[in-house]
Amino acid sequence: MSKVLADLLDLLSLEKIEQGLYRGQSQDLGFKALFGGQVMGQALSAAQNTVEANRMVHSLHSYFLLPGDARKPVIYDVETIRDGRSVSTRRVKAIQNGKAIFYMTASFQRQDQGFDHQDKMPDVAGPHNLASFQDYINEHQQFFTEPVRAKFLAEKPIEIRPVQVYDWVEPKTMPAQCDMWIKATGSLPDDLRTHMYMLAYTSDYHFLPTSLYPHGASHWHQNIQIATIDHAMWFHRPFRFDDWLLYSMESPSASNGRGLVRGKIFNQQGELVASTVQEGVIRPI
Repeated sequence: MSKVLADLLDLLSLEKIEQGLYRGQSQDLGFKALFGGQVMGQALSAAQNTVEANRMVHSLHSYFLLPGDARKPVIYDVETIRDGRSVSTRRVKAIQNGKAIFYMTASFQRQDQGFDHQDKMPDVAGPHNLASFQDYINEHQQFFTEPVRAKFLAEKPIEIRPVQVYDWVEPKTMPAQCDMWIKATGSLPDDLRTHMYMLAYTSDYHFLPTSLYPHGASHWHQNIQIATIDHAMWFHRPFRFDDWLLYSMESPSASNGRGLVRGKIFNQQGELVASTVQEGVIRPI
């Protein structure tokens, strides 16, 4: 396991302060604010710590209230809403500087039997012959200024290989559709909860920017404001995040300064393992 992947796993493993109260460290990825995926992954980790080990998250609903500070840790306050016979519900408040910056409600369930159907996996190129998003960054590194360049060029714990390449430097209009293969860069522990934290963390990458495609706009440019408002996620089937997953995203609507995106995540066998929906601010400034 690489150091950057081990560091990410440590980032999602929180310090217990008191019953239902946890502290998570922060990571500066070169953005103006704390990466939303970090807060989701840590909040899910905090909530899972208060639930029986045989109950896995099946849905989460998050609201981003204030920009987080990547230079400071985050406190997670977990409230037990309900523990039923098969489902547990938790509400998590993320706090920085004495203020709530994020809320999540998450539901956990024991594995059960029932009906089974799913959407078909898109017919797209496989991951093995595709260039990575890091390759694109390396080719366009002159676009970034220091110290942002150093952070963007640094080794990453998650590999992303886009099927359709959008030109973030000189964007041109494209359909609001983004398919990309994602996985951890090394082997992960067998605990399914770890894979869920990692997928929640990664689900925020390149998601809302899909709504910029039809407008030939780029969040790499200073004249675009882009920020997540809410993010929902459903986990359908077990998976491994150290194997390739296809993240298929689309934006059905943008209006009133907001963009809506939704995603489906498949394993290489074509099983739908998770679904996502997000809305956020997208507007010229």
